[in-house]
Amino acid sequence: MKILVVEDDALSREAIVEFLSDEMDFDTQWAKDATVALEMLQADDFQLIVSDIKMPGISGIELLKRVKQNHQNIDVILMTGFSEINNSIEALRWGASDYLLKPVNIEELSHAIQRLQDKYQLLSENSQLKASVEEMDNKARRSEEKLQALQNTMKTIQQSGNLAVFSNHMRQVVELSMKFHDNRDIPVLIQGETGTGKEMIARLIHYGENKDLQKPFIPVNCAALSPQLFESELFGYEKGAFTGASNQGRIGKMELAQGGTLFLDEIGELQPHMQAKLLRVLQQKEFYRVGGDKLIKLDVRFVFATNRNLKQMIRDNTFRSDLYFRMESGTIELKPLRHKPEEIVPLAQYFMELFNERRNKNFRFISKPARSILEKHPWPGNVRELENAIERIVLLYDETEIQPRHLSHLYTETDDVHPEKKIIGSILVPGEISLPDAPFSLEHLELEIVDKALKRFNGSKSKAAEYLGISRFALRSRLRKLEERNKHD
Repeated sequence: MKILVVEDDALSREAIVEFLSDEMDFDTQWAKDATVALEMLQADDFQLIVSDIKMPGISGIELLKRVKQNHQNIDVILMTGFSEINNSIEALRWGASDYLLKPVNIEELSHAIQRLQDKYQLLSENSQLKASVEEMDNKARRSEEKLQALQNTMKTIQQSGNLAVFSNHMRQVVELSMKFHDNRDIPVLIQGETGTGKEMIARLIHYGENKDLQKPFIPVNCAALSPQLFESELFGYEKGAFTGASNQGRIGKMELAQGGTLFLDEIGELQPHMQAKLLRVLQQKEFYRVGGDKLIKLDVRFVFATNRNLKQMIRDNTFRSDLYFRMESGTIELKPLRHKPEEIVPLAQYFMELFNERRNKNFRFISKPARSILEKHPWPGNVRELENAIERIVLLYDETEIQPRHLSHLYTETDDVHPEKKIIGSILVPGEISLPDAPFSLEHLELEIVDKALKRFNGSKSKAAEYLGISRFALRSRLRKLEERNKHD
């Protein structure tokens, strides 16, 4: 990153330039006022300007306005005194990326720049998407497409929360769900591993984009009901239909779902004799209550879900082929999370912000090493496991950035269970560290790790800090200890 520091106070300017150049390894230049800065902008390319607001001649606010008018891609961080705090409102209105109170706290400046670097990283990762958008016929259409993509990123589903869409696969799932929503006579079969969000998709098929839909959505877990109770739960029963039956009889789940949707989850667990009865209901759209003789017409949308291989069950004679072919009129396949790696980090970020709000926490970033761990983890529990992992972090820690150490619970099993969880090339594998019998100094071990990290990156402090998952300030503190230890050795 190339940075231009604009500050008329020489001491303050020198301190900021030295920090940015020496400690953060940025290509940093300086200007004593805004007039000189504007001339330098014409001759060189900068990504970031760090400028004081109160300067002789052209103010920092006016510099910001001119930069945004002529160099829209350049970010601007403004510095202001406490007495000029009201200027921060105008600065943000004109597009300042951030503002800092003087005297500038170096750690706050570092965090502000880190936020911009994270933004640049996201922009880089989405370059292919941007390239495809830029191929649109004209600027108006590009804007429309971007807006539509933003609107489709999140769909609110009644009684289920937000469905986050971060991949082409999930966009196709949403589009297909909306088509099935408009054709309620078609049974829908949702197939996917545990934790992939099958019930959320079922609710999307039911509600569509109508948040105020009052028609019933009735979920039934086929694995949770015993075979003896399932028929009466599904069809209901008349009074006295069997021993222990209520004297008033009971309405079944099918009748409760009249006019709406009946969601039969874990359909692969349904017993063969109930499969035959369900098939007749799908074909005839009518049924009898248990012990009843009145034929009840049915107006219900059927949505089924399973994490089992129904085709294999048909080959094993444990699932009826005629029921399967009736159910698969509308099929939605949900890929496991490990087959959609592009979703992992955006979903983690989304869950982090969600639980931040719920628990009044302040997590704002996911470090690059932590992102790498998230992307390499196999996620056998899929989106639900990822959601639980992020909720655990937000619950247990009070920090601003998710680091690798927060994810240590992902590595509690042995390599024999999940060999892919091992961090390749590392001798420090969480859950596998063996301590020596003799006492040792934890501080000396930590300093040796810091020393080796610096040598690994040829003395680059910023790269070593990123590799170790710590801030540059934490690294500097350890380096001072390392220097003191070397003096005494």
